[in-house]
Amino acid sequence: MKLGSVLRWGAPALTAGLMMAVAAYAQDAAAPAAEAAAPAPTVDKGDVAWMMVSSVLVLFMTIPGLALFYGGLVRAKNMLSVLMQVSAIACLMMVVWIVYGYSLAFSGGNAFIGDFGKVFLAGVTSESLADTFSDGVKIPEYIFIAFQMTFAAITPALIVGAFAERIKFSAVLLFSVLWVTFCYYPIAHMVWASNGMIFGWGALDFAGGTVVHINSGVAALVGALVIGKRTGYGKEIIAPHSLPLTLIGAGMLWVGWFGFNAGSNLESNAGTTLAVLNTFVATAGAGLAWMFVEWAAKGKPSMLGLASGIVAGLVAITPAAGVSGPMGALVLGAVAAIVCFIFCTSVKNALGYDDSLDVFGIHGVGGIVGAIGTGIVVAPALGGVGVDDYTMAGQVVTQIKAVAVTIVWTGVGSFILYKIVDVLIGLRVTVDEEREGLDLISHGERAYHS
Repeated sequence: MKLGSVLRWGAPALTAGLMMAVAAYAQDAAAPAAEAAAPAPTVDKGDVAWMMVSSVLVLFMTIPGLALFYGGLVRAKNMLSVLMQVSAIACLMMVVWIVYGYSLAFSGGNAFIGDFGKVFLAGVTSESLADTFSDGVKIPEYIFIAFQMTFAAITPALIVGAFAERIKFSAVLLFSVLWVTFCYYPIAHMVWASNGMIFGWGALDFAGGTVVHINSGVAALVGALVIGKRTGYGKEIIAPHSLPLTLIGAGMLWVGWFGFNAGSNLESNAGTTLAVLNTFVATAGAGLAWMFVEWAAKGKPSMLGLASGIVAGLVAITPAAGVSGPMGALVLGAVAAIVCFIFCTSVKNALGYDDSLDVFGIHGVGGIVGAIGTGIVVAPALGGVGVDDYTMAGQVVTQIKAVAVTIVWTGVGSFILYKIVDVLIGLRVTVDEEREGLDLISHGERAYHS
């Protein structure tokens, strides 16, 4: 072969070979870097759909569920006032949440409270993502904001049942804004934010035993004590005006609570199904336990008792919904209902305080039993999912610490806030206005016309 031919064909071949060698070397060198790079986050349409449904379900718990549950328990002359308080609080809390609440609860900050980095949802877009409990699985931040917003909306609305029938509407609104700012957002941050103090302790609160129920229950008890008893309490018959409405409300709460508990898994997977089943069985067990204990103690089972037991079971399973086994959930619900029954009857009567609709007796006490009991039912030996380095005694102590911090924080904070509101605008209506009824006095309308 002539030299020209060799150069004409050999040079390109040599060049090609060198390029292939360089490419191969570069590929081998890049392999470790590619392996080290984190996979792109996954957003599943099923998770997104479930979280949208869950958010709507929690709204359904509040309006009309909680509103009707409380409304049926008051006298007819105060029916609209309770509906108005619950509904107005929910609307107000949603606005406050997107203005600064979400930022204080879930952005940056320190071990006690977030910062103002996401005030007015600054920096949040439809492309922003929020973490779930699975590595690499995300949901849109907008739906996480909406879901947590419904928690912030219902929690202060729970409180109003303790001082129903005697508080100014303006006082309810002002107190609610102050309370979520200084009590709810800090506790939510401490319990659920990755840099929160209670989160760092390893305390378990799957869906809000401390954040929602103990928090609101203790604030309710403080409110009942600060505001005082209803006029005629203990001397006159103050009976619920519509137990059918109360049961309808309880049923709506139960349905909506599936969004509350199962939605807190933030995904639609096997863990979500566990929370769904536990929300069924704990509630059923609690309803029956209250009914049978009341039957034995008073000679007759009441519908109000059954409805109260249902709510007590829902409260108790909230912190344990995604970590307990079904049998543990059943026992936890039943135990909580019995303890709540004792508080709502014997203890309240002995101490003489007027927690109008037993907010502390059910949400506060049920939340405490559920939060501490979570440390027990999470045990794998009892069917729970377990946690790293689990010991029952150690986890129960951690749960007790979380409960104690919540009680002290919201107890002291709520007392101060009630006093501030009382000084600024006054908490309570006059005796004459209370006897007239808050429907007409506060809102100029009646629930019923004869």
